Amino acid sequence: MDLESIYRAEYGRCVATLARLLGDVSLAEEAVQDAFAVALQKWGVPPPNPGAWIVTTARNRAIDRLRRESTREARHAQAVLLRQPDEPKEVGPVRDDQLRLIFTCCHPALAPLAQTALTLRLLGGLEVPEIARAHLVPEATIAQRIVRAKKKIRDAAIPYRVPNAGELPARLPPVLTVLYLIFNEGYTSTAGALVRTDLCQEAVRLARELADLMPDEPEVLGLLALLVLVEARRPARVGPAGELVTLAEQDRSLWNREQIAEGHALVRRCLRRNRPGPYQIQAAINAVHTDGPATDWAQVLALYDQLFAHSPTPVVALNRAVAVAEVHGPAMALASLDGIDLPGYHLLPAARADLLARLGRTTEARAAYDEAITLAGNDTERTFLRDRRSHLHDGLRQRPSAPARLHASDNCPPTAFAARSAPLGPRLPGTSNRQAEGLSDL
Repeated sequence: MDLESIYRAEYGRCVATLARLLGDVSLAEEAVQDAFAVALQKWGVPPPNPGAWIVTTARNRAIDRLRRESTREARHAQAVLLRQPDEPKEVGPVRDDQLRLIFTCCHPALAPLAQTALTLRLLGGLEVPEIARAHLVPEATIAQRIVRAKKKIRDAAIPYRVPNAGELPARLPPVLTVLYLIFNEGYTSTAGALVRTDLCQEAVRLARELADLMPDEPEVLGLLALLVLVEARRPARVGPAGELVTLAEQDRSLWNREQIAEGHALVRRCLRRNRPGPYQIQAAINAVHTDGPATDWAQVLALYDQLFAHSPTPVVALNRAVAVAEVHGPAMALASLDGIDLPGYHLLPAARADLLARLGRTTEARAAYDEAITLAGNDTERTFLRDRRSHLHDGLRQRPSAPARLHASDNCPPTAFAARSAPLGPRLPGTSNRQAEGLSDL
């Protein structure tokens, strides 16, 4: 494994551990960055446990820095560090360092965008372009928010501490958003390989930790179910040559059946609850995708209707249009794309190109594909879109096909739940239709 891969895999863990040891998030991040700079100079072959090496080196660098300080507070901090055992006891309700860092960065004194941007930077080691893509905002906006968040933490002396049990629910929404976005970046990375397995697996692991911590929070269970069900499909998402394979074309025998069974069980627990939130509804959508030999698109569309009533965002509208195409045809779906405002988001012109191709409007489809190719940041997605464009035939309707990704990150905070729809629940194995209608009882 090269240093770049180690950085991506270990950065968040190291920052989280150092933040616990130092009690200072900014100092922890600087120390870890210094340690990786030392590794770049000293490593020929990475050590057997590179993360432990980075943590030890970063801690030593932090102590060296504090020794150079002359204030009484710095000398006190140095003394605490020197006396800190290598593996201090965990205290408080949050036992996992990385999950604890998420809760810490999601402090209510910070604005929501600052909370998620800072956490993605510290925990996932994501760069500004990746975080900007996750939030669908300009890179300059994200860079400014991260700087301001760090300044606010410093100026307001926001401590690194474990929130008590009573504070956890209030910080839950941004924590869920962060885990969702970490997984999304792993499932379709901004650059490089299409999938970053380390981020996907880490997001699932943290979601499990969160579910253990807060087992009675339905949206926590919904998020875990969503991530597990999407993760179950990951082995079939990339072909032998690293090419993108859409949901419609995936070999379902490659899907992880144990994870699917787990996800379905979690969704059933969600179906028994009233007023499901957006993560529960998205989990139900993915349960439908993984139930049986083919997707029941009528069920998916009904669920997207409910999701849009809850969270009427442009990304939800775009995903809903995909389901509309499968149920009512490309013409109605194309009309539903009108008015969706997602500047710079390549999946909007990609979806439009697919629908235009299916209607035989080849010239317009080529133009839409060109726009999507220009906007796409991932090489694998660009290759996929170029391939679809090259297979357009003048005057011929194209075979129905799913766009590059059916499930995209939705970062807009949900509004209050609105209208009730028709029966929405997925028909899962072991449930009657009445049980499956649980999501509609609102």
